[in-house]
Amino acid sequence: MICELVTKDIEELQTTNILPQTTFWGRIKRNQGFIPKGFELNISRDLLVTTANSLEKKGEDLLVLIKYVNANSCFAYVPYGPKLEPTFENQGLLLEQLSESIKPHLPSNCIFIRYDLTWENQWAVEEDYFDEQGNWVGPPPDQTQEYRINFNTINWNVKKSIEDNLPKNTFFLDLSLKEEDLLYNMRYNTRYNVRKANREGIRVREYGLDHIGDWYKLYRDTATRHKMAVQSQEYFSSILRNQDNSKKGVSVKMLMADIDGRFLSSMFLVLSRKRGTYLYGASTSCKDNLMASYALQWESIRVAKEWGCTEYDMFGSAPNLNKSHPLHGVHIYKKGFGGDLYHRMGCWDYPYDQQQYDIYRLQEAQK
Repeated sequence: MICELVTKDIEELQTTNILPQTTFWGRIKRNQGFIPKGFELNISRDLLVTTANSLEKKGEDLLVLIKYVNANSCFAYVPYGPKLEPTFENQGLLLEQLSESIKPHLPSNCIFIRYDLTWENQWAVEEDYFDEQGNWVGPPPDQTQEYRINFNTINWNVKKSIEDNLPKNTFFLDLSLKEEDLLYNMRYNTRYNVRKANREGIRVREYGLDHIGDWYKLYRDTATRHKMAVQSQEYFSSILRNQDNSKKGVSVKMLMADIDGRFLSSMFLVLSRKRGTYLYGASTSCKDNLMASYALQWESIRVAKEWGCTEYDMFGSAPNLNKSHPLHGVHIYKKGFGGDLYHRMGCWDYPYDQQQYDIYRLQEAQK
């Protein structure tokens, strides 16, 4: 067997840099109606390294979320997993083998399993997929992607999902650098705005559940402004309540920027092992000239660095500088902090019940 699985309580999952593969994430998603399941996964090393001995195996923990579509059917979802990244030519084979290995541990009415892959996008390392300005133009059509991914598989059954769930493109900052180097790596305008915010008297501090209402006002303002789907206040309260608050687990910091007691900007910084993640952000539509969001982001980076993190995930951006992309403004803002743009593979499915999967896929495409 290429993949071997042993069930594991989600409270026993080892904390990892990849936030959606933690006990914390499983608790949050349980509150949203998912059924979390934990596994210990062992994978043949020759899938990961071409020169490895096939008898050797490497292990990791795996969080899987079960979601019921209706009373009679469900699907399985693996958020940013599996973490171990195979060679490009073995990606489809690993997903196929893992899907078949995990099937007996899933409900019998499970339609398919979906992997939200954090692996680097295969087409993001090929020159043919960049324009003359050095911008990545994105992967080829789904059919072309599926042909390559399934090349090494037996059943030829790995499908590109209709949509991607978690952010597919992001900026990573190297927090092993000194603070002065992090500032130096910023774009001039970003560095200027950080310093201007400090001169204007913007203060950034951490707050707890007693200020969740202040966060939520900013969040609702932001969601309305950008026509975003709105989460409940209880959802954000659960994020703070479900943290482990230790360096062995996951810690959440709700940071808020204010001037004279008026909150202008806020964010949720999540610290998981050696990675800080900018999970949610919100700001008022007033006082934009004070650059509160820049002071807030810089303080978040500093807090993550002081915590001991070596990398910082901006958690979502546009794939390139195309002005028509809905995240273009977010991309420009995050790019200004000097990180490296990273492109993930996104969501891929492995159907168990082809007929029901086709129906679900059609419904998903019509949303």
